[in-house]
Formats: sequence, C-alpha cells, structure tokens
Amino acid sequence: MAVASVAGLTLTASAASDVVGHLYVDDNTAGANTIGAFDRHSDGSITPMEGSPFAAGGAGTGTTVGSQGAVQLSSDGRYLLAVDAGSNQLSVLRVLPDGSLRPVGGGPVWSGGIEPVSIAVHGSLVYVANEGNKATGSGSNYTGFRLNPGGHLSPLSGSTFDLPSTANPGDILFNSTGTNLIGVEVGTTVASTFRIDSFVVGDDGRLTPAAGSPFAAQDAGPFGSEFSPANPAHLYVSNAHGGAGNGSVSAFNVTSGGTLSSIGSSPYPDGQTAPCWVEISYDGRYLFTVNTGSTTISSYGIRADGSLSYSSTTGFKSGAGIRPFDARLDPTGTKLYVVDAAIDKVSAFAVSGGTLSELAGSPFALPAGATPFGIAVS
Repeated sequence: MAVASVAGLTLTASAASDVVGHLYVDDNTAGANTIGAFDRHSDGSITPMEGSPFAAGGAGTGTTVGSQGAVQLSSDGRYLLAVDAGSNQLSVLRVLPDGSLRPVGGGPVWSGGIEPVSIAVHGSLVYVANEGNKATGSGSNYTGFRLNPGGHLSPLSGSTFDLPSTANPGDILFNSTGTNLIGVEVGTTVASTFRIDSFVVGDDGRLTPAAGSPFAAQDAGPFGSEFSPANPAHLYVSNAHGGAGNGSVSAFNVTSGGTLSSIGSSPYPDGQTAPCWVEISYDGRYLFTVNTGSTTISSYGIRADGSLSYSSTTGFKSGAGIRPFDARLDPTGTKLYVVDAAIDKVSAFAVSGGTLSELAGSPFALPAGATPFGIAVS
C-alpha cells in the first residue's frame, strides 16, 4: 500500500482516496493570513490537504478573535470567502475540483470598515460585520458587496450601516430566503448594548432597518446566531455573558418586515457557561450550542412552534483549558466539527439526532501559527 507524508502526517493511499468532502478554517495567522484546508473522510476524520495552508492574500491578527461565520462558502460552493481581520480586508479563493484553493485575481478587497469578523452570503449578495477599532470607536458597521461569477467582490454603494462603538458585532447572517438579515451586537458590560439588529433586504441588496430595530437581547452578551434551515422565520441567538452556569439560547419569530418577538418561554437555559456558537440540524429539529466557558456542547430539541427543549450536554475529550469556537455540520448532518482557538485544533463529533459522540482521532491539528476562528465544511 502506497504511503504519502502530508504536513507531518502519514496517509495511506486508501485513506487519501476515501474523500467525501472538505473542511476549511480561517487560520488568522499574524502577518500573511492563511486558510487551513483538509480532506474529509467517510469516517469523519480530516487530513491536511496537499498545499495547505493556502495563502488568503490579506493579513490576520495573530490574536484570538471571537465571532461566528468568519469564513463562508459561496452559495454554489465555487468560492471560499474569508475575513482578513488584520488588514481590514475580505479574501475570495476559488475552490478547485480537488478542494484546494487558489486566490481570485485582483486580491483581497477592503471590508468597508475595521477588523472584519463575520460574513453572510446569499446568492451573489455578501455582507460583512466589521467590529471596528475599540480605541478610536470607529469603523464598526455592516457593509454589502456583490460577488460576480468570476469570484470578484465589488462594494455595494449605499449599503453601509454604521454601528455604535459599543456594538462589538459577533455575527451577521441571512435567513434561507435572503429576505431578512440579522446582525448581533455582543455589546459591553452595559445591558443597553446587548442588541440584535434586524433588516429587510431589498431587491437591490440594500438594507432597511425593521420597525423597532435594534431589538433588546434577552440576556447578556448575545453572540452566535442561526436561522432555522426548516423555517426562515425562526431565529436562535446564544447568550454568552450571563455568568457561570447561566448560559442560555433565545428563540425569536421574525416577521417578513423584520420584527422580532419571543417564542415560548425564551430564553432557554442550558446550565453552562458562555454559550457562543450555534448550529442547527438541516431538518430544523435539533440545535447545538458550543459553551466556550464550560468547554461543552449543549443539545436542544426544536419543537414545531420553534420553542426549545434542553436535552443534554457533551464534553470534549481534550478536557478543560481548551477554547471551542465556531461549529459546522457536514452536508449530511451526521458530523459536527468545532474549531478550537486555544489548542489550534478541530474536534469532530458523530451526530445522531441530538446526541453527540466525539470521534476517534479527534481533535485534529491545524497548521502551525494558527489563531483560528471560522470554519466551513463541504
């Protein structure tokens, strides 16, 4: 059996041929930013792709950055979009047939603000959340772009929506129809800064704030968020700053006009610390939230009316002292991958309904020098 060495790991030919998809992580490396790229195998394991890590074109910060959605695949899967938080840019890389990456000609583009942290994509429309410069209180906003068939981003004139210096955005996302867009303001320690921005997306791609937006979050530190894949009117937001053992997830109904209203007895506690990242099964029946402070993942069932029922909490084999961040399901919904910013690795779990079990061989190492955030799975 042939044997090959890739990035310090030994792969057999049979393992190399058993590729069912790929996984990408924004390494956020100091100076020249890179994207860690992996082949995914049928057993859920991942192995570094030949040539990985790939140059993004912009610069990372080399420091830990918390947000959801720092790297995204285009709607057709042909391009990977990544934030370059250290150079205030967005990079687009072409996804080649073998999953490897090649920068699109022209290089990264300015993000429209300072320290981009999250990307939302729907068709050709792209929005980015810029966290801004905390020292100067400037550059925090949401800014729109168009992605053309060749993979080039162009700024959407009149699309920038400025945020207050206290916003500290953590996530930006479209619903499945692309008619509504949500931005989450993690805020500071002041309750009035915990907010959720809601917009109606026009045919021209520009945003109109919903009546009543921004809406008050239901608990401290709203962070990660996701619309239900099965119901574009149901939005879920994790609440990360409630303190030890006081984590929760909020459930909202979102009207076509963007108005938010609480579902059931929301927010729904999980008894954990700092739930930050949210992922929902493709059938809309289960929600997973990564509790960074507790180094666990909580599972909820999603009822037909959108309310949540806490189910269980699963620990990581790596134990305490890690820093689990963004999470993504594979296209089959049977594997969940979580990027970790403390040990620079990716943990992988088998998914059965709302039950998680960490895979053998997990966690898997990222490239040297990574300070990762953001994960995409194909």
